[in-house]
Amino acid sequence: MTAEVEETGARPLGSPIRGALRLALYLAWTLLLVPVQALAVALKLPLRYRLPLLYHGVCARILGFEVVVRGERAQPGPVLFVSNHSSYLDITVLGSVIPGSFVAKSEVAGWPFFGALAKLQQTVFVERKARSGVEKQRDELGARLDAGDNLILFPEGTSSDGNRTLPFKTALFAVAARRIGGTPLTVQPVSIAPTRLDGVPMGIAFRPCYAWYGDMDLAPHLWTVFTLGRMTVEVEFHPPVTIEGFSSRKALADHCQRAVAQGVERAVSGKHTPPQGH
Repeated sequence: MTAEVEETGARPLGSPIRGALRLALYLAWTLLLVPVQALAVALKLPLRYRLPLLYHGVCARILGFEVVVRGERAQPGPVLFVSNHSSYLDITVLGSVIPGSFVAKSEVAGWPFFGALAKLQQTVFVERKARSGVEKQRDELGARLDAGDNLILFPEGTSSDGNRTLPFKTALFAVAARRIGGTPLTVQPVSIAPTRLDGVPMGIAFRPCYAWYGDMDLAPHLWTVFTLGRMTVEVEFHPPVTIEGFSSRKALADHCQRAVAQGVERAVSGKHTPPQGH
């Protein structure tokens, strides 16, 4: 895989044998933990918060992801983490380093298999296009934060090609005005970017091996991921903030978007020191 190959737009070759083995391991691991998590959720056991972290961590290893973490995750919670979004694979990567639940568009709840997994992780489903329901959705998010849950939000509202960060939508930042135990809610920007494949910089040509956007079909994309070699994905935690440092929720959203965009740009341009893994 050379720079010359990358410039032609060619795709790296995967191994069907590797893909079949990873798929079998992924399904076995998932089917093993689903009833445990379902029981933990039904009985409201503390395990329901810890098990997803373990699940995603093992899934990341099965998929061959080398997750490199930069910066420090804000803790203790509750924290509203806001991140860029380029793929369904972001769930596995962020879920392996952040104990929390995701905020997802309502359509995800109806997806076969993955919708059920999202519900087991206590995902908060929102109608992103329903302006009239913003207050209700804000209250739902607020109730989860009041209960001490960390939430992970993708404010772009859709997935990108992984090479840039789209503008953040501001509606759900209204929850940042909430006070938890008398103190303003902590908001932490997080950047995520796939950067290397088998140690070689991915570049624009290979980044779609991770990024899932536009009219891409899910099954062929996921199979490609299973067949490829080791992929490095960088996660950068930026300094946490609260809304008290900003004049409005839009100003807070703009600040978070800039921080995340700068982190993505550093990662995809290779301005960070070469990753050593995590």
